[in-house]
Amino acid sequence: MKLLDECIMKSVMPREAATYLEIQHWVRERHGFTPQTCWIAHCKEIYGLPLEPAPNRKGPEREKECPQEKRPAILQAFRHFGMLP
Repeated sequence: MKLLDECIMKSVMPREAATYLEIQHWVRERHGFTPQTCWIAHCKEIYGLPLEPAPNRKGPEREKECPQEKRPAILQAFRHFGMLP
């Protein structure tokens, strides 16, 4: 019964963040490019959003930073999804 209660709560409770796939789709539809997941992670780091450890990360250093010109579109997506004011 506990599992059912958790499923019901997840379906009614608002999420804290959009998925990377949702962010990629939103940016592609409005800005014409698909941001790499590492760019989204870098932007989350820049704007102080929580990050989960990536299973494919090779070390503590970031290998690919988000290009400066792509950051405004990702920031707009964060705001659209209510992740930032």
